[in-house]
Amino acid sequence: MNVFEYHAPKSLKEAVEYLDDKGENTMILNGGTDLIVRMRDCHIKPDYVMDIKKIKGLNEIRFENNRVFIGACVTLNDLGLNKRIQKCYPYLAQAALSIGSKQVRNRATCIGNICNASPLADTATPLLSLDAKIHIYSKSGERDVPLSDFFVFVRKTILKHGEIVTGITFDDVKSLGIFTKVSRRKEVDLSTVCATVIKIDDKYAISCGAVAPTPIRLKGTEDILNGKELTEMLISEAIDYAYHEVTPISDIRATEEYRREMIKVLLKHSLKEWL
Repeated sequence: MNVFEYHAPKSLKEAVEYLDDKGENTMILNGGTDLIVRMRDCHIKPDYVMDIKKIKGLNEIRFENNRVFIGACVTLNDLGLNKRIQKCYPYLAQAALSIGSKQVRNRATCIGNICNASPLADTATPLLSLDAKIHIYSKSGERDVPLSDFFVFVRKTILKHGEIVTGITFDDVKSLGIFTKVSRRKEVDLSTVCATVIKIDDKYAISCGAVAPTPIRLKGTEDILNGKELTEMLISEAIDYAYHEVTPISDIRATEEYRREMIKVLLKHSLKEWL
């Protein structure tokens, strides 16, 4: 690991001024479960590391104005064990608690999981299905970006230097949802494939991970389901479409064909819960 300067600002204003002053070889430290490993293995060599955990308000989960806000420093365990999240959005809680070990979840954050922009980010699939928005702060002010527009490619987002993600929000709505994950081990493993299917009133939202360069919504599959009575035949039509809508690759965890087949299995399992 290279030598670097550490700084822990106490406000967003101080944070963006530090980023502007130190330049592009500055990394933001939140949970650090990914950043520190990449630094240790010399995949990245920042000159400056800025820790945002002391900034007020970023470690909060708030339910207000018919919205749910998850701050940038909320850990995966804090999210997954939050009683109201467990009651109203159990599939989001389950996704958060499916990541890594308890020790990792005590440090890792939901926003870190999103900002890593991994194709298999587990918390991305329920949040995509909930039409979540990312909140971004910079010297120019604040902007909100739909999560579906936030991801660009593997480990690439729309974030520019000098911008900080402060949190993510979604409408506080009544929903039914199912999160499913396939991995090589039951615990402490990355997703081979993951999916979240939610139902709000009579509309379905389907999101998948590890089947494209980024987590994705299956809009075409949703169009087949929405506005129709759910039947075995309709489910069969939808999962056949999903098979072709995803674009997985073959890697060390699974082949492309396996991932396509597992998407069909996960979606069929989820949708049949509402027959």
